[in-house]
Amino acid sequence: MSRTQAALSVDFEYFTHLPAYRGARGTTDRPAVGLDGVTSLLDAFERADATGTFFTVGEIADERPEVLQRVADAGHEIGGHTHTHQHLSDLSESERREELATSRERLEAVTGESVTGFRAPSFDLGPDHFGTLAELGYEYDSSVVPCRSIPGWYGGEFDAERPVRASAVDPDAPDHVAEVPVSVMPRLRLPLTGTWIRFFGVQYTILGMRLLARRGIAPVLYVHPWELVDLPAVEGVPKRVYVRTGAYMRRAVRKILAQPFEFVSVGRLAERVGPTAGNAASAAGSE
Repeated sequence: MSRTQAALSVDFEYFTHLPAYRGARGTTDRPAVGLDGVTSLLDAFERADATGTFFTVGEIADERPEVLQRVADAGHEIGGHTHTHQHLSDLSESERREELATSRERLEAVTGESVTGFRAPSFDLGPDHFGTLAELGYEYDSSVVPCRSIPGWYGGEFDAERPVRASAVDPDAPDHVAEVPVSVMPRLRLPLTGTWIRFFGVQYTILGMRLLARRGIAPVLYVHPWELVDLPAVEGVPKRVYVRTGAYMRRAVRKILAQPFEFVSVGRLAERVGPTAGNAASAAGSE
């Protein structure tokens, strides 16, 4: 019997990329906080014979190309996560394009692989988000979270729970771009992963995965490498950032990957949307 597919994705950024860090009073002199978490993640994926997607901040490709190459060589998909991890809605149109274009260019230059997927920092979308992605060569997005509105966070805008054409969440989006939403707990409509693993515990996430599978929905989860390491104490960074980071999250990732799912890349799930009618006709005509 085939297993239900799921995706455990990684938002590959440093602790210092966090808005909560950038807005803090203090600083840390530790470089690349979170990089060791990549090793823990790669080991966990390998033990589980699982494939993931690493949505990667472009400047990491410039600073640590050998780490990004290691991720790609292990068979994981590389996706874009902007070049410097800025919120897209805070940027001008030209700045947004630069963030998305430079990220894709640098990631492809290091890995030699085509980068077709994207996730926005903090799930923050700029104007004409999908149109800009399409113009710059991206084929799918994974920045939609169909959760309830969470004050000070995000949510309340979308309800798509399965991979769909981007035009299903934004009527102005190009029809050939796919959207792969990040999963939420059915009915409760709070995210299953990221901070929420640490707030509610890994059993909450596993329960949500099972409930989604019963509805025929492939769970799409995410974590950050910095969540798997011991973080430096920085004045002004909210206490919620530190909750259950380090050893707890390393164990949580292993427990998630031990569940009876086939863990695949987010790009594999985007393929479920299939070609548009126009693309399908074009492909048929070329045979």
